[in-house]
Amino acid sequence: MNGYPSVSPYIVSAGGTTINRNSSGAFTSETGWSGSGGGPSKYETKLSYQNNVAGTSSTKRSAPDLSFDADPNSGVSVYDSTQCQGHSGWLVFGGTSVSSPSLAGIVNLAGHFAANTVSELGTIYANRANTADFRDIRLGTAGSFSAKAGYDFVTGVGSDLGLSGK
Repeated sequence: MNGYPSVSPYIVSAGGTTINRNSSGAFTSETGWSGSGGGPSKYETKLSYQNNVAGTSSTKRSAPDLSFDADPNSGVSVYDSTQCQGHSGWLVFGGTSVSSPSLAGIVNLAGHFAANTVSELGTIYANRANTADFRDIRLGTAGSFSAKAGYDFVTGVGSDLGLSGK
């Protein structure tokens, strides 16, 4: 089961992935991150944008909607000029606290300019099979859930490829 705010039907819920790279640093694959949260809401009713989406709950809001790299081992590099707990300089951060704002930026740059979040979610779910928009993550587990073809409770519809992919 997933909690607030990620199960609210009025937000885009972010899941997490792990980016795998070869010894040269080139992208090789992406898997569901073990720390990704997801599942059906205990209270929130399923809205129309998740209707006819295999893998979602039949009656409750399902989360996440889509995913981004959230694994602290492959996450986002951040430069910190102030020493904190003995560390400064380039550091790598992860978690859905990284994936959520990253996805917000990607969704904004996509330029849909939906009137509200429900409209944006309608666009995301309508385009879920478009491999130019999303990478379907089929490997990885988080808690009792496993990534699989199509929608799943680990990565949602998959990883948003942004404007140019990863």
